[in-house]
Amino acid sequence: MSFTIYPAIDMRGGKCVRLIQGDYNQETIYGDSPFEMAKRFVNEGAEWIHMVDLDGAKDGKRVNDAFVIKVAKELPAKVQIGGGIRMKEDIDHYLENGVDRVIIGSIAVSQPDLVKEWLTIYGDKLAIGLDAKDGYVATHGWLETSGVKAVQLGKEFAEAGAETFIFTDIATDGMLSGPNVQAVKELAQHTGKEVIASGGVSSLDDLKMLRKYASDGVGGAIVGKAIYTGKVSIRQAIEEVRSSC
Repeated sequence: MSFTIYPAIDMRGGKCVRLIQGDYNQETIYGDSPFEMAKRFVNEGAEWIHMVDLDGAKDGKRVNDAFVIKVAKELPAKVQIGGGIRMKEDIDHYLENGVDRVIIGSIAVSQPDLVKEWLTIYGDKLAIGLDAKDGYVATHGWLETSGVKAVQLGKEFAEAGAETFIFTDIATDGMLSGPNVQAVKELAQHTGKEVIASGGVSSLDDLKMLRKYASDGVGGAIVGKAIYTGKVSIRQAIEEVRSSC
């Protein structure tokens, strides 16, 4: 399996921000234009852009979708979006406007049967986002923690047709402390599907460590704060991952 670097653009109030462990009160603004940030990433070689509508995740509806669609339509990169996607019309809105993959998060916990139905319609255009605290899935912008284990839910959706999972360990997100490699690897092994790691990447060594498990189903890594703080260069990361293939 190939290994893809996904530079992250988290949007709040139309700006590019980063939160620490999903805490909306611990926000740093890194740019005023999601489009210009995405353009910079594409110029550095990014083939995918990972976008998150933080306002949408909190409010349960699309808020920053215009920025996502502009990137999808005007830049030569694939786009995946998560946050605030609660209805079928949200999925259609994005896919019909050039977005390549839509990430389903909170509703996968609250309405799993509905999401399984969507999987039969959209197939690999949907990814299941599993954001976990101590192994349990968190929802609604990480403001609530469910009683459902990430691995358990992952197996359930894999059986229903999910091909891609995005796993975030909330404890490591925005902390530059290294990803939870073990949890990512376990989810890939238990589901037999592609898992994209999110949270904690702080160096090229972290990416190389995750890349070792590509044959086990670890298909890529989302990189956010490490890029914005200059600890990881997208161009260098992509070259490093390719050279280690």
